Amino acid sequence: MTSYTVAEPAYLKIFFHAAKHPHKPVNGVLLGTKSGSAVIIEDVVPLLHHWTSLSPMMEIGLDLAAQYAESVDMKLVGYYQASDRLDDTSLVPVGEKVAGKIRAGFSDAVAFVIDGEKLGTDEAALIPYVPKPSSSWRPYAGEPAPFSSNSAFKLASSDLPRRAIILVRDEHRHQKFGDFDDHLEDVSIDWLRNKACLPTP
Repeated sequence: MTSYTVAEPAYLKIFFHAAKHPHKPVNGVLLGTKSGSAVIIEDVVPLLHHWTSLSPMMEIGLDLAAQYAESVDMKLVGYYQASDRLDDTSLVPVGEKVAGKIRAGFSDAVAFVIDGEKLGTDEAALIPYVPKPSSSWRPYAGEPAPFSSNSAFKLASSDLPRRAIILVRDEHRHQKFGDFDDHLEDVSIDWLRNKACLPTP
């Protein structure tokens, strides 16, 4: 079984994306590396917050994200999205299509749907979706449950959800974060790297 570890920059950026656009659907891609059966999700590239379909803009964003990943010796290893409704944790058909495209280049690709009801808690606000033989994607149903101890899905640090809340509430880091949509409106926004939003080590 492949294991997945979400590194700090990746988790924080996903959290910031959802926090910046709480009433809009957001999406992006996961960047990482694989060693043996372990996938490390090291970073993300946020795509859009104005989307409902696989648009030309999303295709362009995907291509640019893939080129960026290659330039930093990583691969696209998955996809993430949040709904515009807190209680909606389904992977929409567009998300399945994008995740499927990524899986064509990385067989262990995963998709995360942001769990809006867990965003303000100490728990990982991510629901992993994995592909099934029928080609549809379903929430991971294995044991132990995702992000619990000894799970195939883990955070690099268990305090990441709490840290993300503090960085949004006290430091407004999500306001320094930008996706491809933001970049199209203001080209000075570095949507590929998004270093300005991360706390200095």
